[in-house]
Amino acid sequence: MTKYLIAFPASALNVPAEDMPDVSVAAHAVVRQAKAEGVYVFGGGINGEVAPVMVAADGSCTTESYRQFREFDGGFCVLELPSRAVAVQWAAKMAAACRCAQELREFYYDPES
Repeated sequence: MTKYLIAFPASALNVPAEDMPDVSVAAHAVVRQAKAEGVYVFGGGINGEVAPVMVAADGSCTTESYRQFREFDGGFCVLELPSRAVAVQWAAKMAAACRCAQELREFYYDPES
């Protein structure tokens, strides 16, 4: 089976504050369903209140980041699924729950992971 990343940036979650509790309940319901079906690997949200650091091979840290990841935020989940078509179905469930489109990416197969 293949692992898929289903994600959205925080800016895509354009939901009125009063609707956020309903979005949270709906998103957690999709996650619970994925867990019940045995396809959930892990997920969560990027903590925007903690700045990222760049860690070098010698362990030193700087406050820079890769340009393409400067706005890496939002929520995500990784599911292990039998096909891209099934992954699209799960992404659609999450899009409905979160009320925003989801980006779907496939992980390369790595026999070591």
